[in-house]
Amino acid sequence: MKQARPFSKYTIEAVKLLGKQIQLGRKQRRWSEAELAERAGIARATLQRIEKGDMACKIGLVFEVATLVGIKLFDADSEALRGRIREADERIALLPKHIHPSRKPVDDEF
Repeated sequence: MKQARPFSKYTIEAVKLLGKQIQLGRKQRRWSEAELAERAGIARATLQRIEKGDMACKIGLVFEVATLVGIKLFDADSEALRGRIREADERIALLPKHIHPSRKPVDDEF
């Protein structure tokens, strides 16, 4: 039997909040579940799982549905978002490409 992956309480609550915001955005636009699901190219059951905060839903689908109902992700427009991606890429480039685990335990006793 497959064991459920543990998530932090914060993560679970954040996903539930995003699901509720998606549901609110859908209802404010007066779209049925079927209409939004069709716009997103997903099944109605998948949309229901997203709105309930199901942790197993793919993040790309959740973000697409959120965008369709007008939820601003990362509080930035497309150009600002691209700038933040470039900035993150530049910072990542300064770090080592590979990180190897410690081979011997660190002795913190002074």
